[in-house]
Amino acid sequence: MEVQLASSSEKQVWITKFLTEYVRESGLMPYMGKSDTSIFQFRTELLQEAGKTINMPVVASLKGSGVTGSQVLDGNEEDLQNFNDQITVDWLRNGVRVPKSTQYLTEINLMDAAKSALRTWDAEKLRDGLLQALGSIIIAGANSGAPDSWVSYAASTASQRNAYLTLNGDRILFGANKSNSSSNVWATALGNVDSTNDKMSTAIGSLAKRMARTTGKDNPNFPNNLKIRPWKTEDGKEYFVMLCATNSFRDLKNDSVIQQANREARAREGNAMDKNPLFQDGDQIFDGVIYHEVPELDQLKIVGAGNGGIDVDQNFLCGTQAVGIGWGQQPKPVTDYIKDYGFRPGVGIEELRGQKKTSYTGVQYGVTSVFTSSTPDT
Repeated sequence: MEVQLASSSEKQVWITKFLTEYVRESGLMPYMGKSDTSIFQFRTELLQEAGKTINMPVVASLKGSGVTGSQVLDGNEEDLQNFNDQITVDWLRNGVRVPKSTQYLTEINLMDAAKSALRTWDAEKLRDGLLQALGSIIIAGANSGAPDSWVSYAASTASQRNAYLTLNGDRILFGANKSNSSSNVWATALGNVDSTNDKMSTAIGSLAKRMARTTGKDNPNFPNNLKIRPWKTEDGKEYFVMLCATNSFRDLKNDSVIQQANREARAREGNAMDKNPLFQDGDQIFDGVIYHEVPELDQLKIVGAGNGGIDVDQNFLCGTQAVGIGWGQQPKPVTDYIKDYGFRPGVGIEELRGQKKTSYTGVQYGVTSVFTSSTPDT
């Protein structure tokens, strides 16, 4: 006697496979995970309990001197500072119709018929949501210790951007020089980005990395000097990951320093053309920074805001917990057999999800934002 897979189990297998495939198709899967060492960290508390928000607390490290010898500790303790961030989840839904003429009769086959289109749609929503979160303008909580809120760059006001820059001056870089943002006026800082000196380069990437390593030390607004922590690979190596817009990634690959490094120092595997960094496409690595092209970052391009009216790219040097992703319900298939007297059944996907750039006291926690010139090809 053959054992038949129960329909509920079959559906659960379908859901699990869909979730894995759509996260992978987003293009950012290598940097996602449940661990606090992930760049995009999953939070799933609401899968087990009702609610609209997921908390992301942080406890600041102790910086006091303590006591030594016979000194009295009572009265010399220090406060353990802790802060909280929140991810708000909301529903995302879409569906397609599959006529009976296609001869998909069972619920699982209906879902399979629409799976590719729904998966691609969901993957693009996830990817674009994460990129929009990275580019968002953080608004400090109204009261001390209150969670921050955010607004998309496109919807932000000049005063909101200026306040955000004031609080995040040690983790926002405009072009090749930190002094480009010394005015704390967002429009002025963007206007200092020019097409000659402020193209994406290894020098800009290394400066952004040094800012990430020392940030907090120079920022009185951030709790207890917390720094941006590098992302770790499975073998324990530490890197920062620079997500680059298309024109900025092009400029990086044209940088003579990285070209020389690829030509003279980067490892190769035999004589295989597809293993040679001079002929293959893909990530670039230099000075502990992995540069990863994300063409969809072009949607965050700031048109005409640079010196002489040039466009400006938004790129992001990411460390751990740069963005939190919260699920209240993972992707769930739904079906509708009523339309057109049942001849055109529909299948859809519904998901309860949210994402937010992690921040505390108005300061982004895991990312250095890098603005570079974005000149088109001629």
